[in-house]
Amino acid sequence: MKLLNLNDGVEAGVMCVEPTLTNDGMDARNLAKAHKGPIVTHLEHLPRGIHETPEERKNHWFVGSVDQGTTSSRFLIFNGEGDPVASHQIEFENLYPKSGWHEHDPMTLLNSVEECIEGAMRKFQRLGFSKNDIRSIGITNQRETTLVWDHETGEPLYNAVVWSDTRTKSLVRDLKAKDGADAIKDFCGLPLSTYPSSVKLLWLIENVEAVKQAYEEGRLAFGTVDTWLIYKLNGGAQAESPVHVTDSTNASRTMFMNIRTLQYDDKLLGFFGIDRTKVHLPKIVPSSDPECFGRIASGALSGVPIAGCLGDQSSALVGQCGFNPGQAKNTYGTGCFLLYNVGTEPVISQYGLLSTVAYDFGQGRAPVYALEGSIAVAGAGVTFLQNNLNFIENAKQINDLAESVPDNGGVVFVTAFSGLFAPYWIDDAKGTLFGITQHTQKGHIARATLEATCFQTKAILDAMEKDSGCKLKLLAVDGGLSNSDLTMQTQADISGIPVDRPAMCETTALGAAIAAGLATGVWSDTTELQEVNRTGRKVFEPKISRKCAEKRFKKWNQAVQMSRGWLQDNDNEDDECDEEVKKA
Repeated sequence: MKLLNLNDGVEAGVMCVEPTLTNDGMDARNLAKAHKGPIVTHLEHLPRGIHETPEERKNHWFVGSVDQGTTSSRFLIFNGEGDPVASHQIEFENLYPKSGWHEHDPMTLLNSVEECIEGAMRKFQRLGFSKNDIRSIGITNQRETTLVWDHETGEPLYNAVVWSDTRTKSLVRDLKAKDGADAIKDFCGLPLSTYPSSVKLLWLIENVEAVKQAYEEGRLAFGTVDTWLIYKLNGGAQAESPVHVTDSTNASRTMFMNIRTLQYDDKLLGFFGIDRTKVHLPKIVPSSDPECFGRIASGALSGVPIAGCLGDQSSALVGQCGFNPGQAKNTYGTGCFLLYNVGTEPVISQYGLLSTVAYDFGQGRAPVYALEGSIAVAGAGVTFLQNNLNFIENAKQINDLAESVPDNGGVVFVTAFSGLFAPYWIDDAKGTLFGITQHTQKGHIARATLEATCFQTKAILDAMEKDSGCKLKLLAVDGGLSNSDLTMQTQADISGIPVDRPAMCETTALGAAIAAGLATGVWSDTTELQEVNRTGRKVFEPKISRKCAEKRFKKWNQAVQMSRGWLQDNDNEDDECDEEVKKA
């Protein structure tokens, strides 16, 4: 065999055989571009008519992953080793029609995903591959965000109400006063708050005429973002057999699903006053399945099966290969979400955490559960400094601004833009800055913004230790804000726990790809994934004393208590007053 030294997009010095077509129509030159390390086709040691070993063939099966988030959509294509080889990302407009309201245009979500698929596929094809090389795709999505559409036409009836939206705060107060409210968490794992899908759907039925009419006429279809995307990517109402499904990780965020049976619970639906005969609820299926999610109906991936679906935080746990009880990950995205694997039996938190489905790979495997701590504002705090206060021109500058000062200068920023989530669950808090003096500079506020996420994570870790009886030894991290060395070092210092960051931080998208790949033979079991995304990880060790860390945390807790009570029962009167001031 003649060996060639390929330098066109391949690591220098990689030795590959002269281009020889495999039985997939790929040649070694193009194959090398999509892989780390040497790619060699060994023709001499194989039986006649066989061109690849099973291990070699697995390396050039690819899996796609839709990652639909709060501020952007992405599509990535991973190889059999879990490395991304092509991707495309689009940011889209977030809508804030009123204070505390947060919406998305449902068609914008769909169009952004379809555009990302087309963009990534163009890059993938330039590497010499085609859709025939993609075994399947997975979908991961922002959770709790609620969509409603006409079951007969497939047309949206209202904007998507985003997970962080707080318009339901008065509705939640009323629900908390109902008989049986205290028992709800034992059935679904979630406390009553503005966060889950249930209260958003109830608000839509009560306040949007088109939704109310569709509900009364039995035409109302409900779903979270995964359900909407799967429905539309399969062709929507025009499909021969419309696909209306969700997986158990997403369904566990609605408050409609019994966390033990993984099916809708009539007691839960009854508590919220939802009549199952009037609303089309998506069928709950495992997170990994070769048939349940259908196939893409059109475009560059027409005919490719959708075989995996996970809510974004569950997907990140899978992408970090957190398959064993006691493993945990923290994703620093728009919000911040810490999941702790508790095994195959749900643990109902006594310390302000959520009980949720981590993943359910089906095929006779038991579902796996997690304790979760949810923080409403993480990267959203950086976006606030950029867009609202013009502190920075782009998010990447936050680190430099924060490092322009040696410390926070006594400033504490409780970033309660949507109240405070776990473990506090304070609905009446609003964003509050403490400790401002004439000495305060932009850098101090930038530091305090980053520290707010770290302090809330510390509070969640403390609650997890109480619930589980075990102290976490290592915290795996991912998400955009995890790229900040300052933030990750601060997290290690405040929590007293080493922080482990992978070199490849696209773990959320990787998790959905893993779910799809497990369903379609790219990987046969999670044991084959032990080395995925393990190279190049960086560990941040705590550098300050526990006495100093606890003193800082005490100051944070003081600020949290002082941020309470900004939202009162007379909010409507406040709104009327605000309108009067505007007119004056």
